[in-house]
Amino acid sequence: MPFLRLVSWVVAISHFRFLNERYRCDMTSNWLRPGFAGAGLVVIFAFLAQVSPATATVFNGKSFSLANGLQVVVVSNHRVPIVTHMIYYRVGAIDEPAGQSGIAHFLEHLMFKGTKTTAPGEFSAIVARNGGRENAFTTPDATSYFQSIARDRLEVVMRIEADRMTNLVLTGEVIEPERQVVLEERRSRVENKPSSQLREEAQAALYLNHPYRKPVIGWEHEIRALTHEQIVDFYDKWYAPNNAIVVMSGDITVADARTLAEKYYGVIPARPLPVRQEWREPPQRTDRRVELKHPQVQQPSWTLRYLTPSYAYGDTQHVYALQVLEAILSGGATSRLYKSLVVEQQVAVSTGAWYSPSSRGPTAFGFSATPRSVDGIAAVEVAVSAEIARLLKNGVTEDEVARAIARLQANAIFARDSNLAPARTLGGALVIGRSVDDVESWPEHIGAVTATAVEDAARAVFEDRPTVTTLLLPAQKS
Repeated sequence: MPFLRLVSWVVAISHFRFLNERYRCDMTSNWLRPGFAGAGLVVIFAFLAQVSPATATVFNGKSFSLANGLQVVVVSNHRVPIVTHMIYYRVGAIDEPAGQSGIAHFLEHLMFKGTKTTAPGEFSAIVARNGGRENAFTTPDATSYFQSIARDRLEVVMRIEADRMTNLVLTGEVIEPERQVVLEERRSRVENKPSSQLREEAQAALYLNHPYRKPVIGWEHEIRALTHEQIVDFYDKWYAPNNAIVVMSGDITVADARTLAEKYYGVIPARPLPVRQEWREPPQRTDRRVELKHPQVQQPSWTLRYLTPSYAYGDTQHVYALQVLEAILSGGATSRLYKSLVVEQQVAVSTGAWYSPSSRGPTAFGFSATPRSVDGIAAVEVAVSAEIARLLKNGVTEDEVARAIARLQANAIFARDSNLAPARTLGGALVIGRSVDDVESWPEHIGAVTATAVEDAARAVFEDRPTVTTLLLPAQKS
């Protein structure tokens, strides 16, 4: 049975019998969300066991480029007459000039203001009138805008999205009120959240030189200082078709996508682009420890970070093995960390690990734990250090690797069960320099990971490597 047809069958059966809306999962999850019936996993794992990794694909995406350099990717899924249209610009916080942190995110907000043909706020009003949903986000590596809309209204959003690629009107009258919106966003998301404050400090400690050490939203004093000229210059430099990727996922064919893309994006001329700086981290030699005490904190928390390679940076041969390792350490109630710290030693009420290689620069392999009390932090640190030492000494078993691979591949199957997940996954990969084939062959690469590869990756990342430790603690009562 061909893989895609098999996948569709598995998804349909499991969706009908086990899922409902609350059981959805996505590719970034460590594990299927709570509530997914065990019988569903049996079905998935049984079918995965029959699938040769060499035949596995994820989205079956098709790619083409326009003469002006715009790349277009199409994922056809005709189950419902809806299309997600997503545009990625290859510019994010990493590309901001010195002293202008937050400008990429600020411009994301301003892209919803007027153009030469639309009034401020009209973009969102048009999407809403046509029954669509929209949003946008900025990351260290990219800025993205997306809409989900009925197939027969897709042309509407493509027209207005292409319009704001080149015709945005930025004046003081729209910039200054939006500056206050961004500052309020920073206050609500960072200044009023101790965990976010600590996360900013941890990023600044993890990276010595790389601009990933800056917050994407920007430092408050630099947001306040951004000028009209700087914002317009940033827009003019980076917002061009030859710096963009459009992904259309849903009820659309490659032929129709090409016709619409040529009509609306193809008429926009390419422009010379700035040379993107290739940032490197210098050797790191010391451990760092960041501690925040705050009166809002009721429950202490602890994290440990190691600087690690990504798909596009460092020892990239380890990235698939590190994803499998994360699943072994943190793949639910049977994972190593949960069994050791929560069940057996009872030094934590929760624990986990995280690793995401989807970045242009170095990333982190992290551990987290919530101790039972402030007095239990030392016990948590000792327990995690012991688990890392046990991993380095004794390695992993073939059974652990096989189970982790099955879980990861199952997540990939269910990622196709929406229009947004393919668009986000493919766009996020392409914007850091990967290809459609890299994404489609992900199950094959994950399936080829061996216990030896996991052990080699663990030694490369954890053995005699500096760390960043964070502690979030209740403020001491006076």
